[in-house]
Amino acid sequence: MKRFEGILIKLIIIQLVTMIVAQGLLLYTPISPYLTKIIDYEGVNKSEATQTIETFFHKE
Repeated sequence: MKRFEGILIKLIIIQLVTMIVAQGLLLYTPISPYLTKIIDYEGVNKSEATQTIETFFHKE
């Protein structure tokens, strides 16, 4: 049982390190737009100005 637990702990540590490296790669490198295509699928990448409606009339 100790051998299985040791292997499991090593796998968890490898998974954690891989996840941290991947997040750092996606957040802090200029290559991230080429890796994350979900922005194009959701349509968030297009910056459109939305029309806002004033609810309060300001007297100047």
